[in-house]
Amino acid sequence: MGDLQDISPESAKLTPVFTPEEIQTRIAELAQEISRDLKGKQVILLGVLKGAFLFMADLAKNLSIPAKTDFVRLSSYGDSDMSTGTIVMTKPYEMDLSGHTVLIVEDIIDTGLTLKWLGENLLSQPDVDVKCVVLLDKAERRETNVAVDYVGFKVPDGFLVGYGLDFAEDYRCLPGIYELEI
Repeated sequence: MGDLQDISPESAKLTPVFTPEEIQTRIAELAQEISRDLKGKQVILLGVLKGAFLFMADLAKNLSIPAKTDFVRLSSYGDSDMSTGTIVMTKPYEMDLSGHTVLIVEDIIDTGLTLKWLGENLLSQPDVDVKCVVLLDKAERRETNVAVDYVGFKVPDGFLVGYGLDFAEDYRCLPGIYELEI
């Protein structure tokens, strides 16, 4: 891949990875599995902003169990295509999580550092059960062992955009998922 800092939306090459239909079908399957597994529990969907907002909305609409929603905003990328490894919480969750099953909703996991950091933070709260669902899993980039309970798609290395995933705030609203190339 070339220098992503020099990409503009007009000069980028987008290669389709998942169509909107493939995404929605897989989300419906995940919601069915989650609804079955978490039935009878007090569930809070905790979306990681900004990337997971579309995934979380579609997942919530497909659940057959009640669930509350909250968001946290974490950052480890800035305007780069590589994680810095330093996690910054710019918006903490607002709900009292004690006594709940918190389902972290994340758009993508690669190094695992952000998800591990958030999971450890949540587990420090009293009487919290933590589960995690990710739409995209780049397992080959994993740097730390982290539990992911539900995975939408396993994907190879490559910089993905669309369906909430961005590069420097561009491409989030594409209905499918694409690999971004120069």
